[in-house]
Amino acid sequence: MFRAFCILLLVLIPSFVCAQLTYQNLYVDYDSTWQYKNLKVIPIRWKGQGSAVNPLPGQTVTLSQALQSGTARVSERGTASTENVHWLIVENLSNKNIFIPGGDIIAGGRQDRMISQDTIMLARESRMQVPVMCVEEGRWSDKEKKFAYQKQANTHLRKVLDRSKNQVLIWRQIFNELEKDQVKANTFSYLARSQDKKFTALEKEYWDFFQPRFSNSDSTIVGVVCMSGDKVIGCDIFAATNLFYGQLQPMMYGYIDEAIVHGSAPVIAEAKIRGYMDGLLKDEPSQEAFIKANGKAYRHNGKIIHITTY
Repeated sequence: MFRAFCILLLVLIPSFVCAQLTYQNLYVDYDSTWQYKNLKVIPIRWKGQGSAVNPLPGQTVTLSQALQSGTARVSERGTASTENVHWLIVENLSNKNIFIPGGDIIAGGRQDRMISQDTIMLARESRMQVPVMCVEEGRWSDKEKKFAYQKQANTHLRKVLDRSKNQVLIWRQIFNELEKDQVKANTFSYLARSQDKKFTALEKEYWDFFQPRFSNSDSTIVGVVCMSGDKVIGCDIFAATNLFYGQLQPMMYGYIDEAIVHGSAPVIAEAKIRGYMDGLLKDEPSQEAFIKANGKAYRHNGKIIHITTY
């Protein structure tokens, strides 16, 4: 009896815990396409009964959730810009894992920063140095302000981050965006648009449309593919439903900003979207090649936690 149970357990574990993020376990729900102004969104769902199981031990929250609930704290590593601009300290004040997504914007400190790469901070780790990039050229203040979580960067900036990890190219991308829209600010900050009431009202308008679509949905969504104009602007897929919903608002604000700043009314043909998703989800070998050319995959202990493509 015990032997039979162990065999059954071994059969079940790969399908739930080690399941790959391909068509074997996922489907793109083209029947649930949502569109508002410049942004079209299609949910990616987990097949079968229930939702995807988090492959990490214990409970996991995202950095945005942890900071907003007060169960995490971010601070500068030191006072000298030359040694500390590319690092922040994250403290975990809970007994939960924290998923820290690349592209997340943290405002304050001595300078606004963007998380450089996906990272898992396990519950047993109380303090971690996290790599970051500056997204506010022109400020390194003597006095450290309190850090506050903002949102995820748009896909143009995330793409520059992931492909180059180059501070100068990140500053150049921010400068080009602000110059294009004639945004005036004291520093060349990615968040300068947040001072524009019309822009923030438009962001909220988009979010108010999309948010209830996700809230009223079932618990099978683990990702989205987003379109603007005649192209796919990005796709994010997570290993578990709770990770997806934990990152939903900051992630969607990144896509909303992309659609507002760089996008236009969606005219992309469904066949083009299907071709893109086939390249990403067909099987593991083709997925690996597609991600290498078009994005990144974050793995923890050999298991994919998050896929991002552009």
